[in-house]
Amino acid sequence: MVWLLRKCEKCGKYTLKEDKCPYCGGTVRVPHPPKFSPDDKYLKYRMALKREMPS
Repeated sequence: MVWLLRKCEKCGKYTLKEDKCPYCGGTVRVPHPPKFSPDDKYLKYRMALKREMPS
């Protein structure tokens, strides 16, 4: 399944554009979280990255 919805990182508005926000020109990203799997082989790397990032 392909995610079509994007969210602007700058203004927070949603759009279907894939390259930049039509409202402010900011970068867009997929707002959906990754799929959960109990057999996640990258869990320890994501948790280490989350600990390093300041909140």
